Formats: sequence, C-alpha cells, structure tokens
Amino acid sequence: MTNEDFKNRVESVPHLPGVYRFLDESDTILYVGKAKDLRNRLSNYFGDKKQLSHKTRVLTKNATRIEFTIVETEHDALLMENTFIKKFQPRYNVSLKDGKSYSYIVIKNERFPRVFFTRKVIKDGSQYFGPYTSKGRVKVIFDVVKKLFPLRTCSFNLTEENINDKKFKVCLEYHIKNCMGPCEQLENEEDYNKKIDQIRHILKGNFSRVREFILQQMEVAAEHLNFELAQQYKERLSHLEDYQAKSTVVSNTVRDLDVFTIRSDEKMAFVNYLKIVDGALINTDTLEIEKKLEEEEDTDILNYVIPEVRERYQSISPEIATTHQVTLPAEIDVTIPKIGDKKKLIELSLRNLDYYITQKRRSEAERKNKQSPAERILTTLKDDLRMKVLPMHIECFDNSNIQGTNPVASCVVFKNAKPAKKDYRHFKIKTVEGPNDFASMEEVVYRRYSRMLEEKVTLPDLVIIDGGKGQLGAAVKSLKKLEILDKLVVVGIAKRLEEIFFPDDSIPLYINKKSESLKLIQHCRNEAHRFAISFHRDLRSKNFLNSELITIAGIGEKTNQLLITHFGSVKKIREADEDTLSNIVGKKLAQTIRQHFNSQVDEITPDLSDD
Repeated sequence: MTNEDFKNRVESVPHLPGVYRFLDESDTILYVGKAKDLRNRLSNYFGDKKQLSHKTRVLTKNATRIEFTIVETEHDALLMENTFIKKFQPRYNVSLKDGKSYSYIVIKNERFPRVFFTRKVIKDGSQYFGPYTSKGRVKVIFDVVKKLFPLRTCSFNLTEENINDKKFKVCLEYHIKNCMGPCEQLENEEDYNKKIDQIRHILKGNFSRVREFILQQMEVAAEHLNFELAQQYKERLSHLEDYQAKSTVVSNTVRDLDVFTIRSDEKMAFVNYLKIVDGALINTDTLEIEKKLEEEEDTDILNYVIPEVRERYQSISPEIATTHQVTLPAEIDVTIPKIGDKKKLIELSLRNLDYYITQKRRSEAERKNKQSPAERILTTLKDDLRMKVLPMHIECFDNSNIQGTNPVASCVVFKNAKPAKKDYRHFKIKTVEGPNDFASMEEVVYRRYSRMLEEKVTLPDLVIIDGGKGQLGAAVKSLKKLEILDKLVVVGIAKRLEEIFFPDDSIPLYINKKSESLKLIQHCRNEAHRFAISFHRDLRSKNFLNSELITIAGIGEKTNQLLITHFGSVKKIREADEDTLSNIVGKKLAQTIRQHFNSQVDEITPDLSDD
C-alpha cells in the first residue's frame, strides 16, 4: 500500500481507539496493532519513508489493504489485539522464541491418581503443574512429594471391576514400601484423595496449608495413641520445613505476586518473570521475544507477554509488579513499586535479567569464535539482509557488451562464501538486439532458473544482480514469471555508492563499508564482472579470427578451424609461405591465401618507385 493509497482512505479512519490489521493480496494478516487513536497511529506508517525502519517499509509495501475494528476502551483493544495475534500469528508481530523443553508434574485424571514427571501435555482432564525450566528443581519437588505423601506409581488403571483382580496382587510387596496399596484396598479412596489435595498445595506453593494438614493428622494420631503414625507425620513435617527453608523466601510482607521486568534492543526483548506464592519464590523464567518491527515498545511487548506467561504458569495472583504501566484486566492490580519489598523484587528480577543477557551474549561470542570465517561472514550477511536462512548458496549475474556487439552475461556461484568455479555459467544473449542491459538481464535470469527448475536443482538462497533498480527490476520480472520470487532473496548492488536495493523498495540499504558481508557481495559482483568480460573478449577475438579467414574465397568453417588449430593464430598464417600452407590445405587454396595476404600488404605499403 502506497502513501497515495492511504491518503485516499484516511478520511474513513476515525479518531477512536481500536485494533487495525495489515493484509496482503491473499487476505493473510501481516500485522495486528492497537491504538488509542486509529487515524493518528496509522498515519505514522505512511509518513516520511526515510524516518521509517526497513521492516516497516516492507510491511506497508506488502500490504494491499487495512482493516480496523473500533472498540470502547484501550483495554478492549489490548484484549482484541492479543486474541488476533494468538489466533493468526501475524508475520510482523512479536513472537516468543520458545525453543526450551519444559518439564511438568502431572496429577493424572484417573481413580487413585498417579503423580509423575512429564514433558508432554495431553488434554485428557489431567492437571499439569509448571512449566519448570530447571530439571534439578523438578527432581527436588518430586522427591519431597514422595517423602511426604507416598502414592502408587504403577500404571494400572484401577476401576471398581478390576481392583480385586488377582493380577494386581503381584505388586503388594512393592506397594507396602512405596504406597498404601489402594489396589489391595489397604487405603480408601477418600484418604488417598486428601493426599492428592495436599500435593496440589505443594505444587502451587501453598506450604502453610500443607503444614496445617500434617499437624492436624499428627494430633489425631496422638489422640488415638498411635504414636508410631504421629512420629511419621512429625518426620514428614520436618521434610516439608527443610524443603521450605531451601526455597527462596523473598518477603515476609508480600504474599502472592507476579513480577515482570524487561530489557530490549533493536532486534530482541528479554522478559524476566518471578512467581511469588506465600512470600516464596517458587518459579522463575526468562523469555526471549523476537521483535519483527523496530518500533515495538517495551510496554506493548509486556502487554502481549504477561497474559501468555500467566496462562502458561497457571498464575492466579491478583497483583503484578513491573517497570511499565501495562494494561490488564481490572481485577488485576498493576504496581510500579518505588520502595519496599516489591521494589527489591523488581531489582532481583532485573539482576536475573542482566545475568541472563550477559551469559547469552558471552555464549554467542564463544560460539562465534568457534565459527569458521565462512560461517561468521554468512551469519553477518544474513543479519544485514534480514534473511531467514544462511546464504550458503549465492549466485551473481552481470552483463557485458561493447555498443551492443557480442552481448554476453555471466552467472558466478559462491558456496559457503567461496567461489564454486565449476558451477560458473556464461550466456550468449539470444533474444535481445542492440545494447539493452535490462532485457539481457531478464533473459539470462529466466534461462538460468527455468533450467534449474526443469532439472529439479536446488535454488540459491541469495541472488545478487550487478546493477541498480533497473537491472534488479528486470531480474524480478523473470523470477515472478517462474513463480520463485518468494523462494529466494534477490538484491541489486549499484556500483557508485555500493547501495543495496531490494525489489519494489526505492530506498536502498547501506551496509558498513568495512563489513565482511559487503566485502562478500563485492567479491561476488567483481567475480561476475571479470567472468563476463573475459567471455566477451574471448568471443570477440574468436569472431575477429573467423571474419579474417572466412572472408577468403574457398575457406569455410572446417578449413578455418584446421588452419587455426595448426598455426595457432592469424599472424602465423599470414607469415607462412605457400609451400607450408600447401601441406595443410592444398596448393590451389594456399595460392589463394597468399594472394589475400599479399594484397593487404600492397594496400598499406606506399609506392616509392620513380615515374
């Protein structure tokens, strides 16, 4: 969508809060945004192009229309925006980079439920707790659960019909050590489910309720003079207190609270989350968010991330402490603490965040140091051109002609940032007459990739066109005809200022002159130019030799080739005597050749004799 298109429609956009969507020609939603004032917000996308980021320009270029929905409040807009983002996953909206393998503890939906560790969430009515980012923490929690409330661990599905089946009795000895044996009716279902309820409290961080339950059971056992059972409960209480002591108690005044902090740069944002229950830190996570548009603000990112994280960690905390004024449902209190324990929690979260970012950058630097030079250069090129994949296979095209004579083109191939000379190709221009670089480029690009498609050869990751917008536009025409424009990245490089042009984008990209990625592009361009020039010279020389000999009566292509092969050049043929020529082409043709060259000497030698 152009600025002119938007100006024609801007009067229909109201000064009201709402949600807007950019859509492409196939009605795919590219981006979803919210605004207090729809007209003002959308106008920002169609102002001075030089003030817009490259990604924003690409978004507006790829969009063919804009839809918007008016809402009552900014909060309604936020809810609608999050719903659309979750449903459609638009290409240019922020996205959580979630490559982690999370762990869960599940209470299985079955009679006498089992409790076990899993990485797979199955929607069968079972209750999942987590996710846990630390395997060690899961093991500690699991060990505490088993010590406090022994449960069955067998995979038998206990029902009224099979609970007395003989095949279940084989595990009686195992049950005596690890559970109370519900399959042998040594434990009733009500008592078993009470233990499950306490395990739920532990997994939610509600240790005080568990402590009250164990104390109550210990008192009941003592009242019934069952001192051995009372001692068991006392030991379980000790296990619980040990575990609780090892948990990070962060505040005696703060009970249930979610803490969110954020750090961001142009490409990424990092959000740290602390889950506080009963004053104890029971879970923490740091999330990476990929920013698709540079102007995404921290507040917008938090508005998107907070509901996602709370849902993931099943948080029901009525309060959130953060560093930005986010918009959330009215029943959730949002505070930006300045002093006190909540402020200390914010500082704790930021320290975790800074440590995470430092470690990440350090590991990236170490990984970069371990990279080969080619991997490092290609990674830089991928980032500079905002490609999705490493450009392991690059092809570059150039034309060559002198006033339209002997027009040729070259295609050089780089693999893993190095020339693959056996894959180089040169082309004689077949369909273009006269000096027309644009038409020549269109022809050779079409011929190159139509053949690759016929042969089912893998297409390159990056195509470089030596030339500015005109040559690039000609190449794009052919790629569109072949319907492969979306399967590779194509750019043009203009020589004067080393500007990088993208299709349908009038504003070039300037890569730092010292960048390794620009040097690779220049290497490709220079190699394509060299290969085209050398082929053009060879072709011109060959045509010159052919025209020199074939103009002699009686000499055809075969005789011409025979003479050139034997003597090596026209100069040596000119210098050969008649007898030598006769041995190659016969006496009659040798006389004709000598007469031809002798006449040339007569024409250029002045007559110095007297009259």
